[in-house]
Amino acid sequence: MSPLKYQSDGLIPAVIQERRSGKVLMLGYMNEQAYQLTLNSGFVTFFSRTRQKLWTKGETSGHRLLVREIRVDCDHDALLIQADLTGPGCCHLGYRSCFFHKVSEKGEETILPREFDPAEVYGDDHPESQT
Repeated sequence: MSPLKYQSDGLIPAVIQERRSGKVLMLGYMNEQAYQLTLNSGFVTFFSRTRQKLWTKGETSGHRLLVREIRVDCDHDALLIQADLTGPGCCHLGYRSCFFHKVSEKGEETILPREFDPAEVYGDDHPESQT
C-alpha cells in the first residue's frame, strides 16, 4: 500500500461508518501515532485538534468504536473506518451519530432521537455535557 498522505498539519481525516447500518457516525482526525494506535488496539483513536492530544473514542463514556475495516481513498489522503459502536451513541451530545441535524430551506432540524443523557455519562461539569 502507498503511504498515507497527511495534511500539512500532520493530520488525515477519518470518516467513521457504522458497519452494520452503513450510517456515518462521525468525522475525526488522526496523526500517524493515532493511526498506529488504532491499528494496534483495534479501537479508533484520534488526535484532538482542540486539546492537542490523542484520545481513544469512548475513553470517558465507554461508547467505543471497534474497528472492523479500514479503507483509504484513491488519493491516500482520507480514511473510511467501518466500526461497531459498543454503546448507545457516538456523539458527545447524546446522539447515535454526530450528524443528527438536517439542513433545509426552513433551517436546521434535529432528525435523530437522543440516545443518552450526556450529563449522566460525562457529569454535569464536563464539557461534553454542555449543549
